[in-house]
Amino acid sequence: MKKISYLPLTSAPWRQSDTYREILPKAPQLAGIIRCFWGSAVPYRKTWQEPAVTLVIPDTCVDIIYEIDHTANTVTGRFCGINDASFKARDGGEPGHLLSIFGIRFFSWEAAAFSEDSLKGTVNGCYDVRSRFCRLDRLLGQRLFETDSLEERSLLAEELLLGQVDSSRRHRVVDQAVEQILFQKGALSADRLARECFISSRQLERLFHEYIGITPKKLCGLVRYQYLWNEVIRTPGFRMLDGVSKYGYTDQSHLMREFRRYHTMGIQQAVTYGKSL
Repeated sequence: MKKISYLPLTSAPWRQSDTYREILPKAPQLAGIIRCFWGSAVPYRKTWQEPAVTLVIPDTCVDIIYEIDHTANTVTGRFCGINDASFKARDGGEPGHLLSIFGIRFFSWEAAAFSEDSLKGTVNGCYDVRSRFCRLDRLLGQRLFETDSLEERSLLAEELLLGQVDSSRRHRVVDQAVEQILFQKGALSADRLARECFISSRQLERLFHEYIGITPKKLCGLVRYQYLWNEVIRTPGFRMLDGVSKYGYTDQSHLMREFRRYHTMGIQQAVTYGKSL
């Protein structure tokens, strides 16, 4: 698939905390596959304070997340499918324990290359990582105890991922459709997308469920929202009329309604929240 510049953002793109940092992949081969590696920079002691709450917005990505409890000597891995709605997440872990977190954030259309099973039905879901990524978990899970830092774990994961790309789990039509969605910044209909891929809408929807977990229509909406969110958070003095024209919304009301639908708040409130953490 042709590489198109697309970097979806979280609700607080510049967030830094004991439990959350981001590292971009260093290997050029992974640049269009992995959005980032993330987690705690080093192990931290879980306090007895009320857990921090973070707004998680749809970012068109899926995550493999490992929670390492150094006190109990356990590793728990889970797979979180693509989201089409926002939700609030709380930091987990046993108070008083020494913990660390390591996450791999895939672009949603690339995760199937590393999976042993379909991603159908995984939208808004969270599962044991072994349910679909048993091979990767077998190679990576327990080795997380060998390293402490996010940087070291990212390099370890890169090495393993580079050796695990399974070309048989890719599909030419899905790659072609995603390329069109990114090129058009999400501003196209599912019917038009199917025509441009020379496939029926029904067949394309079936392939998207298999390889991504959602419909082409939903992915178009999420990509358009993410392009809009990038511009909103990065552009001082953002003008909604410019966003309407650039991203193919019907009018300002349509833009604001769609943004609030995915972000759970208006644009100005979202910017304030995004820059406050």
